[in-house]
Amino acid sequence: MRSTAEWIGKSDDDRPPAYVRLRVFNRYGGICYLSNSVIRPGDDWELEHMLAICNGGENRESNMAPALVAPHKDKTKADRLLKAKNDRVRKKHIGIKKPRTIRSWRRFDGSVVRAERER
Repeated sequence: MRSTAEWIGKSDDDRPPAYVRLRVFNRYGGICYLSNSVIRPGDDWELEHMLAICNGGENRESNMAPALVAPHKDKTKADRLLKAKNDRVRKKHIGIKKPRTIRSWRRFDGSVVRAERER
């Protein structure tokens, strides 16, 4: 049997070609990586990065698995939330903070009332 080289994207935005999708699908036996259900003909599925690119994963064949669309959306949402939290913690650690806002509101007559800053 002939061995083939692993596909590695030149950038994070490169889409894997069809033959890579087929190899990944066959490697997992047509089973969704996230829900462990069989991917049937006609089901919408995508290649999923097991370790998301935004969280340090690589755009390569060994980091991909087949996933049905609905579970993939849920995992992507969780990955983005994790990335946002990591960014907030990192910014706090290095001293970058959001600017303080001055609280204000409008009265029924339309005039603006600004709160006094407490120190």
